[in-house]
Amino acid sequence: MDNALILEHLLKIEAEAAALISDAQAEADRRISEADKQNRAEFETQYQNEAAALETEYQREITAVREHCQKEIAGFREKMETIQTDTRRFIAELESLFAGDA
Repeated sequence: MDNALILEHLLKIEAEAAALISDAQAEADRRISEADKQNRAEFETQYQNEAAALETEYQREITAVREHCQKEIAGFREKMETIQTDTRRFIAELESLFAGDA
């Protein structure tokens, strides 16, 4: 074989190798893109599930706190309604306080 044929053969092999590398790179890019899409979808699903669980817990806590506050307020109102006021004694006490200042 002469040098021209050897060189031509080597260039042909190099072109085939470059095409093979290009195809491999394209396949790798496709797989990476597909894996990225799948990972993003899984993340979004997990995120939505976690957000829904946290929202449910939040709503449960809010309901519990509201019920507790309503009970506390109702108890306070009951207590206030049972307290008897002695207006005469209150006025007398105020008069004695103000009379002491004069």
